[in-house]
Amino acid sequence: MYIEEEVFDCDNLYQCGTCDRLVKAAKSAKLRKLPPFLTVSLLRFNFDFVKCERYKETGCYTFPLRINLKPFCEQGELDDLEYMYDLFSVIIHKGGCYGGHYHAYIKDVDHLGNWQFQEEKSKPDVNSKDLQNAKEIDDPLMILKAILLQEESNLIPVDLLGQKLVKKIGISWNKKYGKQCGPLRKFLQLHSQIFLLSSDGSTVSLLKNCAPQAESSIQRSNPQIFKALTSESPALNDRTSCPHWFDINDSKVQPIKEKDIEQQFQGKESAYMLFYRKSQLQRPPEARANPRYRVPYHLLKEMDAANIELQRKRAEYDSTNNNFELHLHVGPHYHFFNGALHPVSQTESVWDLTFDKRKTLGDLRQSIFQLLDFWEGDMVLSIAKCLPAGLHVYQTLHGDDLTLGEIEIADEEDIFVWNGVEVGGIQIPTGSDCEPLLLNVLRLARSSNGAKCQQLTESPQVFPSNAEVGSVFPALAIPAGVVFISSAECSDEEGWTAIPPEDWRKTFREQGLRNGSAILIQDSSSDSNSFLTKQGECITSVNETNWIQVKNLCQLESEEEQVKIPATANTVVFDIRIKAIKELKLMKELAEHSCLRPIDRDGKLLRPVPDTCTVKEAELKMGSPLGLCPGKAPTSSQLFLFFAVGSDLQPGTEMEVTVEETVSVRDCLQIMLEKSGLPGDTWHLRKMDWCCEAGEPLCEEDATLKELMVCSGDTLLLIEGKLPPPGFLTVPIWWYQPCGPAEQWRSHQDQTSCPPSQGRVWGATTAQGAPGEAHAELSLRYVGDIEISEDTTLVELKSQAMTLPSFSEVFVPSPAFLRAWTMEGKCPGRLLRISQQQLRDYKLGRRTEICLEPLQKEENLGPQDVLLRTRMRLPGVRAYGPPVDLVWDTTRGWTAASLRRRVADFCCLPVEKIEIAKYFPEKFEWLPVSSWSQQLTKRKKKKKQDNLQGAPYYLKDGDTIGIKNLMLEDDGDFSTVRDDSGKEKQKQLALGRKSSQEAPRLQSSGTVSGAEASGRPPRPEASLSIHVGSFR
Repeated sequence: MYIEEEVFDCDNLYQCGTCDRLVKAAKSAKLRKLPPFLTVSLLRFNFDFVKCERYKETGCYTFPLRINLKPFCEQGELDDLEYMYDLFSVIIHKGGCYGGHYHAYIKDVDHLGNWQFQEEKSKPDVNSKDLQNAKEIDDPLMILKAILLQEESNLIPVDLLGQKLVKKIGISWNKKYGKQCGPLRKFLQLHSQIFLLSSDGSTVSLLKNCAPQAESSIQRSNPQIFKALTSESPALNDRTSCPHWFDINDSKVQPIKEKDIEQQFQGKESAYMLFYRKSQLQRPPEARANPRYRVPYHLLKEMDAANIELQRKRAEYDSTNNNFELHLHVGPHYHFFNGALHPVSQTESVWDLTFDKRKTLGDLRQSIFQLLDFWEGDMVLSIAKCLPAGLHVYQTLHGDDLTLGEIEIADEEDIFVWNGVEVGGIQIPTGSDCEPLLLNVLRLARSSNGAKCQQLTESPQVFPSNAEVGSVFPALAIPAGVVFISSAECSDEEGWTAIPPEDWRKTFREQGLRNGSAILIQDSSSDSNSFLTKQGECITSVNETNWIQVKNLCQLESEEEQVKIPATANTVVFDIRIKAIKELKLMKELAEHSCLRPIDRDGKLLRPVPDTCTVKEAELKMGSPLGLCPGKAPTSSQLFLFFAVGSDLQPGTEMEVTVEETVSVRDCLQIMLEKSGLPGDTWHLRKMDWCCEAGEPLCEEDATLKELMVCSGDTLLLIEGKLPPPGFLTVPIWWYQPCGPAEQWRSHQDQTSCPPSQGRVWGATTAQGAPGEAHAELSLRYVGDIEISEDTTLVELKSQAMTLPSFSEVFVPSPAFLRAWTMEGKCPGRLLRISQQQLRDYKLGRRTEICLEPLQKEENLGPQDVLLRTRMRLPGVRAYGPPVDLVWDTTRGWTAASLRRRVADFCCLPVEKIEIAKYFPEKFEWLPVSSWSQQLTKRKKKKKQDNLQGAPYYLKDGDTIGIKNLMLEDDGDFSTVRDDSGKEKQKQLALGRKSSQEAPRLQSSGTVSGAEASGRPPRPEASLSIHVGSFR
């Protein structure tokens, strides 16, 4: 509206067409006719022609609740009320010019809303005298009639009727009349001769012929109470005279005050459009508090159907979220036996009840009364629990006014219904202190003639947990004896420990006994030849394995292939070996030239066991197999070592050697080279780590094996290549660049069997590569080794790598045009970003390999910069375009919103028009990166960290980020055709592994040969990630 008046005067006079001269004049626009409704747009969105971008006006635009348009009209002779307009709606926009959210403030002109603020609920608006008079009324009909008489046309929403009832009598309908009269709507329906309830049950009114009679009857019966009921608080009068404002925000509607509109004058969340209506427009009385007024019949029918469906869904929701199952155990159908309650009949003892946890304990009791019509007398509800010994009663439920949720009754809870004292004439112990324990009691069996034999009998017995241990003797009719409990103090085997008599006064719970625990009772009349030893010592059970199995592996013929040698934990290994030689009937010469070696579950022979050790010192378990092998066992000063050639250790290829622990690494290397028949001096030793891979090399050649903590039974690997001097690193250099999918590369298996040579190539889809037919793979070409000091910087390593002969084939202007990565699993891993940092600070280690990637321009990444490979989704073909590097500054945090903004700026797209996802090549899966909202945990009320470094993304340098333009493709699928085939191959491999594991294993019944001793192939390796600051 251009209503501002423009004045023509001074040097800007107006040329009058009538008098043909320059005169003073004024130019403006006037309204000729006013509409019943006025719409005003505040023009919040604008365009900056300097920056060539859109922006949102967040300045202050004030607007009144009532406006007079008379100064802006052409005709002003009408009444002033004809020009008055009242604000009745405001559309509010929250967000920026590229996106946001709309919601609306709407004035309740027809008084349809029945909400009020929480602070208004807490304010008492009835004086104590009137409230006391109102509480004296016991007739709910009189109260409801009096409330409805105050309303115009006696019409009011049912929810508002309940609120006014609280204001009048100070208590809700459910608490005052709920048990007597039922719900309010049901009460109104039952008294249809007085109240008229709408079809949807939302509004209620007095019948026209009943309104005068009701008013006169109340006045005649008690005028003081009528005055107390009909007195209205000022707050309520204000609320009925002044319509409320409501904020309608999608499915959320909440009341607001008129002063809250002023907060929408300015800011990112501000008024966008205004709606005014003429003040003289008055709604008819029939429309007041009547949402169905003049609504077409077909719409009313549709609304009723929708409301019925909504009520059905709400009922289903309430049933799902508020109903739970209770198991009622009826006391008359139980009897107390053997320390616990047991049902007389399984069909009648337990009743299942579905109940609303929002109801009170009194409601539950009333429902059980109705369910059990045979019940007589008092009813007590107690929490029970089914234990192995039977049903046990815990605490009794109190507080009929408390809801079941407040009492903290859980789903599937067991409720015992009884009189609170006895069951079947027996007083029932209750509480957790006397919880019954089901114990397995072991005793010596008696023969047919009454004599005791060396055989145990087991019988279940129930004792209260707070009973003394000594009470077991009178319960079993034993005058005295010894009590033993199961103990784990005897090595790793099951044993028994006697309880001293002074501890018999302790309870079973104090002794640590639980359901299913075993106790062993020995009568004091038992003879000394019993299997039990002296009191107080830890003894083994009668079923304990007390032998060692020895197999003949000396390649000599004997009558038996294996024998069982009796042994105890203190038996010496030498005695076991000599007894095995005798029972196997082998030559006596083997006593001086043989040893015992444990056999693992894969059939592999382990290091020999010294003859001077006991079974316990050698950590041998009873029943475990040992192999009788030729050769002497190492002495205490010798080491028995396994060794193999190369890092790819295959089962059965290990060799054995016995050396002194004081031998040096250099001498040990020579011994192993001579035994394996390998020439040359370009070899070094590495110790196999715990995951069966080549570990760190043994660099100190003059150090002894004992000083380097090499133990007997360790495996050393002979690796080709001479170690660099101390302080230097031999670093293999690889050339890393994207390549097309059409190129054919040799597989990794073809390369690992041969020594490194210049020019060999690995083609692999790495963790940094993106999948798909159109996605490039990664080419890794070996270019040579460099020997460099750990004190040199990264830029010096790049410079020295550029001097390798293979670098002459490519043109690299300077080291700044190279990006360095460490190699992890034959693919680029960690990005080395600071050029002037020493190699020692990177903690590269002696096995680290470096790959160099060429760049189109110089790069200087900071410590907070993250390098990502982005690929744009090609619409309609399930493929991606070529990779493009993106540098993301994470100074403000590793949040999803920050990454989405960076990607949107990089692609020149609105942030709401893109979707991004991280690719996991090992799973062939894409994980969308969404800007989730921070949530609060239930316990500590702390915000969850929105950090892409953690689960489930684990974002790092080199990861692939797929980008989808929602303006071209708006589905949520990021996968490609290659991903589908990769998942199918993984599924087939998993099925193959499962079938191989389920196949029966062949067990050897004969002598374990050398091929059998090699064992089965190792299991597939599983990746392990340990996050530590430094491993050294």
